[in-house]
Order: sequence, then structure tokens, then C-alpha cells
Amino acid sequence: VHPKYKALRQIQYNDYIADEVAPYIWNSCQSRMGIITAGASLGAFHAMNQVLKRPDIFDGTIAMSGVYDIRKYYDSHGYHDENIYFNNPAEYLPNLWDDYYLPLLQSKRHIYLLTGSGNYEKPQATVNLAGTLASKGIPVHLDVWGHDMPHDWPTWRAMMQHYVGAHLS
Repeated sequence: VHPKYKALRQIQYNDYIADEVAPYIWNSCQSRMGIITAGASLGAFHAMNQVLKRPDIFDGTIAMSGVYDIRKYYDSHGYHDENIYFNNPAEYLPNLWDDYYLPLLQSKRHIYLLTGSGNYEKPQATVNLAGTLASKGIPVHLDVWGHDMPHDWPTWRAMMQHYVGAHLS
């Protein structure tokens, strides 16, 4: 599949979550309550990207073990366009000085970036994103877990139990 079409799928995914999933949640709950996205690994990227792109809809995220720079997934084909740029937090976030989105993001209180330091984890990716968010005045809770926490479901299960229980209840 050509990278251009992968980038277009990302836009379709974002639109689906914002235009169909969020309204479904509000309808099911019979109120426009806050929604906090969550994801692990590639899902962490999606969860964080959704909050950054639609802070008017989403109140925060629990992003675990994510990588927030997608260029390497497209660079092998030598392809880069505005669809990739505007879905790549490592690229668009440093340049965000918007009078609408930035204040909305700066008002968030539930942005949790978590990572382990064990096998197959890339904690520096999470640390880098947390630094960029902080430099923009966006509150972020960074939590780097130990070397006994690999890139795997038991790690993410422990993280979710800790954060949902301690911070969001």
C-alpha cells in the first residue's frame, strides 16, 4: 500500500473517532461527558494524536508505551506530505501556536504519558513528547516505570489499574 493511502486512512480513522465514536458515547451516557482516550503501543500514538487534534472533544489520555514520531514508517518510501505532518505529533506539536487549540490543550488535566524501561520499550519517545507538551504549557503527567516493565500487556494492565484507580476515580 502506497504511503499516501496509509496517511489518508489515518485521517479517516481520526474522523471516525471524532464524528461517530464520541457522539455514540455521549448518546449512550445521555450527556456530553468528558472522554479520556487510552491506548498502548501504536494505540498510545492514536490516543494522544486524537486529543491533540480534537481537544474540543477529548479531555485527556492515558498513553502507554507509545512512539509519537511516525516519520520512520513513511521515510523508507521517501514519502511525506501534509497528511503525515498533521498526524505526527513530533512534527506539528512544536509548531502549534494557535489561539484556539493551544489554550484548549493547556486547560487539560488528564494527560498521562506512561512507559516502561524494559525490553522493547522506547522510553525516550515518551520523555520527548512530555517535554514538548510541557514547553507548550500543556500539563502532562510523565511516569517512566522500571526495567522490569517490558513492552507487553502485563505492563499496560498494571499501568491502567494504577492510573484509573489513583487519578481518575
